[in-house]
Amino acid sequence: MKISIETIINAPLNLVWLSWVNPDEIKNWHFASSDWCCPFAQIDLVVGGKFNYRMEAKDGSMGFDFEGEFTAIAPLTHIRYTLEDNREVDIQFSEYQGQTTIAETFEAEDENSVEQQRQGWLMILENFKQYVEYKK
Repeated sequence: MKISIETIINAPLNLVWLSWVNPDEIKNWHFASSDWCCPFAQIDLVVGGKFNYRMEAKDGSMGFDFEGEFTAIAPLTHIRYTLEDNREVDIQFSEYQGQTTIAETFEAEDENSVEQQRQGWLMILENFKQYVEYKK
């Protein structure tokens, strides 16, 4: 099953793209809530390149690596990657009148409900939106 989410960011595409693919910026937004953080982000943005974003609870109680391999990249418009468990993720970027839409589609996993997964990924996307709009 595939899950789709999207958001509109009040910022130009170039700023959104750079914030999405820069490891120093990823550490500022790649987590779902304020009690989590991303202390480490590594990205090799080429087809066949890998990424690893470490997500941890700020209290140290848990953490995990979010990692995968890029399978398609069209700068400023599209990223596709495969996660470690072979699920595919597709991300589309588009700009209209100074605002940028990000649309993500990802394959659901079996551990959590579809709604939990949708909400978790949407919270990360909304955290990204807030980060970019504040920084702008």
